[in-house]
Amino acid sequence: MPRRLEPSSSLSLRLPLSLLATLLLGCGLSVAAQAAEECPQRGDLAPMYCDADGDLVADAPSDESQLLDPDPLVFAYTPVEDPAIYADIWEPFIEHLRDVTGKDVRFYAVQSNAAEIEAMRSGRIQVAGFSTGPTPFAVNLAGAVPFAIMGSDDGEFGYTLQVYTRKDSGIDELSDLKGKRVAHTSPTSNSGNLAPRALFPEQGITPDEDYEVVYSGSHDQSMLGVVAGDYDAAPVASEVVDRMAERGLYDPEEVKIVFESKRFPTTSYTYAYNLKPELIDKIKEAFFSFDMKGTELGEEFDGVTKFVPVTYQKDWEVIRDIQDANGVVYSQENIE
Repeated sequence: MPRRLEPSSSLSLRLPLSLLATLLLGCGLSVAAQAAEECPQRGDLAPMYCDADGDLVADAPSDESQLLDPDPLVFAYTPVEDPAIYADIWEPFIEHLRDVTGKDVRFYAVQSNAAEIEAMRSGRIQVAGFSTGPTPFAVNLAGAVPFAIMGSDDGEFGYTLQVYTRKDSGIDELSDLKGKRVAHTSPTSNSGNLAPRALFPEQGITPDEDYEVVYSGSHDQSMLGVVAGDYDAAPVASEVVDRMAERGLYDPEEVKIVFESKRFPTTSYTYAYNLKPELIDKIKEAFFSFDMKGTELGEEFDGVTKFVPVTYQKDWEVIRDIQDANGVVYSQENIE
């Protein structure tokens, strides 16, 4: 990445401000022009990345001196209601990752999608699980490269958007949401916001126009708010509410589903684009050789037994289409 040019105090004292600004602007344009010449295409990627091979993710640095081999290796999982619980759940895998890579691997608890993306962009984490909707932001803003997803023995994976309401709410189909107060999770969430905005109008109901959207902050909060009567309904990710039910966080007998979508990809597991190829190979080996059966991880994520390979270009196409339909721009200010 080109270094930012800063004027020294002595230079700024000797040159008029207008001339100094002209010189700096000229340097900036020269650097930008050189970067553009070196990178034939980058698509939606931030300017610090390049996508010469057209696979929609950041290319590894061509200068080998910029490739990283960090120790410790830091792993983060998408923001959840109680990070401490998930640190314990992930420990068997963390230990396996230590064994395969030979690194001191540490679990990093993140508080928001924006914080997780920034942590990878700045190099504080090198391996991370990003939720479905935030994955394109991580790819384009932080150089994340999705390579794995949780799946079943036959390689199947995914989750659905489900709309929950209380059984006594009087809401039996999406059209009944008119005039209601509905919890969406966060602006970048796929099932919790973007997919409803793209899919619901086809069902005759438009968020923000036909019903009031209230952002809850997470799928957990949306579901608990529905149960408590704070919200009339909520679009949520099936995998999240299934795990909540298994932990006894709500009574399934109190709620019902009034809409369910086709399947979407779940959390993407990614590595930072600028890691050494040998380390990337070891990270992939650790994921694809880990057997979830009999572990806390396998028990927590029902119906999955292993990590299966994915590519961002192919497996996130439906998500990019949904985000495109919502006019989503991959910028820092749009993460949350």
